Amino acid sequence: MSNSDAAVTESVHEPGGESVGTVVVAVVTNLGIAVAKAFGGVVSGSSAMLSEAAHSVADTVTELLLLTSLRRSARPADEAHPLGYGPERYIWALLASIATFVGGAVFAVYDGIHTLVHGEEPGDPTVSYVILGVAFLLEGYSLLVAWRQMRAEAVRMRAPFGLYVKHTPDMAVKAVLLENVAALIGLVLAAGGLLGAQLTGSGAYDGVASLLIGLLLVWVAWELGRSNAQYLIGRPLPAATRAEVREELLSVLHIEGVLELTTLVQGPNEVLIAAKVDFHDLASARQVEAACEQAEEQLRERFPAVRRVYLDPTHSPGPTPSTPAPPPSTRTVPPPPSPPWSPS
Repeated sequence: MSNSDAAVTESVHEPGGESVGTVVVAVVTNLGIAVAKAFGGVVSGSSAMLSEAAHSVADTVTELLLLTSLRRSARPADEAHPLGYGPERYIWALLASIATFVGGAVFAVYDGIHTLVHGEEPGDPTVSYVILGVAFLLEGYSLLVAWRQMRAEAVRMRAPFGLYVKHTPDMAVKAVLLENVAALIGLVLAAGGLLGAQLTGSGAYDGVASLLIGLLLVWVAWELGRSNAQYLIGRPLPAATRAEVREELLSVLHIEGVLELTTLVQGPNEVLIAAKVDFHDLASARQVEAACEQAEEQLRERFPAVRRVYLDPTHSPGPTPSTPAPPPSTRTVPPPPSPPWSPS
């Protein structure tokens, strides 16, 4: 990885870093595009252009909600919220997906059906073509910003890009990425509707384009809503990573068994681990304390996203096979950390 890639990778996980910048770029872009599309829709009489204007308005509202989620979830833990505010980002991101559905998808589907049923009188599409071209360039730039951040995060986690996009807990950047992809497809559909209406004189093409834009937004809203709901309900580390956590605990001197292991992803870079651990019967209290500290240190080293580790010394109800721990001086270097967001 180049030095520039490494720098980007490090900045991704700084508070208020690239995630906020990516969303701000998207907000400014979509707000300007929404006004331009609405103007073009009124001038050309195109329902697809008006649907695209609603699309951009919905995207702007969505991204403002995502900015709120980034700010509020970054607050430190306090007495009222001892585990922090990380999961709050998923509440606001879920509201953002609802805004995409209500503000963009419903309007676009309604407008498309209305145009197909009642027809429309096509106007001059020249202004709309210019607006769509400029909007395509701006949306493309916003997509490039989001894509670069996602790529940097995927490189850091040593994961395929497609897999990271599907399972990442960073919903703000995922939302911007999906919305920009949908926006570019929507612009192509709107241009196709305008061209069809211009060549045939029938507004049916424009109505079909509007309907397809609405269905595209339904898919985006569904995907974002489903992803956020998974983390709101409580998503654990994947099975392979849980096995690695168990292996790491068993490598600690005086730990003989892991009776129960609970993991919880609370944010893009925030994982909680709790376990009931069986210590050697002859271990002293001091040795148990030292083992707990060592276990936490090793888990944080192997899995950088781990923020909280809680170990509960528990006597095993039955015989537990002893697993000898390697001396600290001969401990092997652990393999690269598994991503905490990949499928179980």
